[in-house]
Amino acid sequence: MRVALACLVACLALPATAQDRPLPDFQTFLQEARKRLQPDEARQSGYTYVETRRERTLDASGQATREKVNVYESYPGLPGEPRWERVIAKDGVKVTSADLAKQDRERQEKVMEYVRKRDREPDKVRAQEARKRAEDQRDLDEGVDDAMRIYDMRMVGRENIGGHDTIVIAFTPRPKVAARTRAGNILRHFAGKAWVSEREYELVRLEGEAQDTISFGLGLFARVHKGSRAVFERRKVNGEEWLPASASYTASARMFLVRRLRVGGVSEFADYRKFTVATETHVAQPK
Repeated sequence: MRVALACLVACLALPATAQDRPLPDFQTFLQEARKRLQPDEARQSGYTYVETRRERTLDASGQATREKVNVYESYPGLPGEPRWERVIAKDGVKVTSADLAKQDRERQEKVMEYVRKRDREPDKVRAQEARKRAEDQRDLDEGVDDAMRIYDMRMVGRENIGGHDTIVIAFTPRPKVAARTRAGNILRHFAGKAWVSEREYELVRLEGEAQDTISFGLGLFARVHKGSRAVFERRKVNGEEWLPASASYTASARMFLVRRLRVGGVSEFADYRKFTVATETHVAQPK
């Protein structure tokens, strides 16, 4: 009894917990967080990494009946192009040295083609790249503006994730608010929560769940049904940058309006390294 009483007194004497502290002013916090919003592609542009993708077919209870695992080394793409992915494992089997060499040759040819074009028309290439950067920034700004219009957001608490205090923000679509962008047209079907670093205003975790059915390809290609979920997580790499750690989803979908599927998947990002021209490649074992 004395031990229990002593423990109780000690607990009462501890400083206030993170949950006891008042939450920050919401609008000020939201404005600071918005300043740091950036596409993952932009954040990863200075890094190489290994990505493991798992695609699963699920049964009615959500258990996997089939899984496909592919592993990629990912490198920054040429200006205005997606990242280059070097396949190092297919269906859980390590790719052969000959296949790796073939991929490297093809990539080298693509790089040399870009270099020759840039040397022939340097002004034109620079202008095209500048336009693409401006378009990407405009799309991001318009998408964020649309999300702010579409969602009713509120702070719901504070949680510690990986040693970082985060502010938890719940978001739900406002009724009868029409989207103005392609991204907004998808976002308005989802509700969820965001965990944002309290000190650094960086997005740490995001969860979203479909509130109704979403149609793609004018509704003729696929429909993703209510209850489908997606989760994104970031971590701070080498004390420098908040980068993607994982992205996962579970979904019930109807393909071509005929076949109904339950699917799931996860992408895991590891082995981040600062990219230089001399960055060496390595073959990672599939996990």
